[in-house]
Amino acid sequence: MKSCSSAEKKHLFSAKELFALLFPLALEQLLTIAIGMADTIMVSSYSESAVSAVSSVDLISWLFIVVFSSFSTGGAVIVSQYIGRRDLENAKSAAKNLTIVSIILSLIMTAITIALKDIVLHLVFGTIEESVYIDATKYYIPIALSYPFLALFDATTAISRSVNKTKRIFFVSLLMNVINISGNYILIHIVNLGSLGAGIASLLSRIIGSLVMLFILMRKTEECSLSGITRTKINIKHVKNITRIAIPSAFDGALFQVGKLIVQSQIATLGTSSLAIHAIVCNFNSYCNIPQNAFVLAVITLVGQAAGAERKDEERYWTKWCVVCSIITTTIFVLPMFIFTPQVVSIYGLNYASSLEAIPICRLCLIACTLIIPFAFTIPNALNATGDVKYTMIVSILSMWIFRVALVFILLRVFNFGVDGVWYAMYADWIFRGLLYTLRFCGTKWQNKKAIKEE
Repeated sequence: MKSCSSAEKKHLFSAKELFALLFPLALEQLLTIAIGMADTIMVSSYSESAVSAVSSVDLISWLFIVVFSSFSTGGAVIVSQYIGRRDLENAKSAAKNLTIVSIILSLIMTAITIALKDIVLHLVFGTIEESVYIDATKYYIPIALSYPFLALFDATTAISRSVNKTKRIFFVSLLMNVINISGNYILIHIVNLGSLGAGIASLLSRIIGSLVMLFILMRKTEECSLSGITRTKINIKHVKNITRIAIPSAFDGALFQVGKLIVQSQIATLGTSSLAIHAIVCNFNSYCNIPQNAFVLAVITLVGQAAGAERKDEERYWTKWCVVCSIITTTIFVLPMFIFTPQVVSIYGLNYASSLEAIPICRLCLIACTLIIPFAFTIPNALNATGDVKYTMIVSILSMWIFRVALVFILLRVFNFGVDGVWYAMYADWIFRGLLYTLRFCGTKWQNKKAIKEE
């Protein structure tokens, strides 16, 4: 993106540049969510146990995925700031180091995940119906094998977002979506592989998507080209800068997922129907986050480049802009889903009683997501983009353990709430962290942090 060379008051990004950044991101988020929803909906024709298994294994996956996705976020911050400085040589070097580190880390994660398969599944599920456990083991292996390709895809898309090349991400995500849905239909409904088929389809889509993105970025004409990456030596300076952002984020994210797994184990004790309802509400939550995630991702580029250009006024402006636009666009986006919630819930094939229980929970989720998520997740990404990662990590960890873990236990075990109690605790978590992040944003400390240190 080109900065304005005239008056300091002019903004760094034009309306055309914003549209080019955000619209493909929103479409890409829609397709990404569709992949997960396709898995859940297609396996639902088998049984509620298959729905529960896919949803639960996906939670396990996120525990590992969040680690290397944090490195992609760290890399995006560093690359964006170098772009803001117009230092393309260091931007390219940081992009290559991000890709190398992400691949190495994901290979280690895959090996650990597969080696500890039985231990992990027993820890998460504990005592649960045998049908759910069998479906979970089938889905687990292909998903674990997809981690290196997902890490490569995350790294290459983070680089592309940093230089405002988001259109390609949308088209590659579209390709992945077509492969995944086609594979689901063939492997689940024709070959009758059930949850294993859903896992294989996701694996194939991630392999192809990551390789296509790598091929694009290997071109020498790219602003942050990965050409010659196999001959690239690890640059300690770049790795330190990336990990300075990534490690607190990864630690926060990993503990966040551990908390979700603890919550999942609590829901499992409520029965298979409660697990299935929770899985559906999670899908509604994901749908609501489609436009919001575009702003959550875009704010890293916008604030990161503003920080690199040393425009503190722009850091504040684009953070506010992303929060306000996120609320407006999400409201418009979720209104049809809110109106037709009963019809959407019926697609999942739950029994009548479970469907009636799920409808009000899903609708409340849409309202809470629309109004609270921008403060709880967009603002901290803006803080991270300037290097204020320790504060966001501390707030997130405290909020998660107080509300998502402790409050869930109290609501379920002391007050005998059902699955709705889990979501009440989650909303309390969002509100708490949103308040603290907003207070931080209103101050100036976050703008005095340094993401790039030239030691």
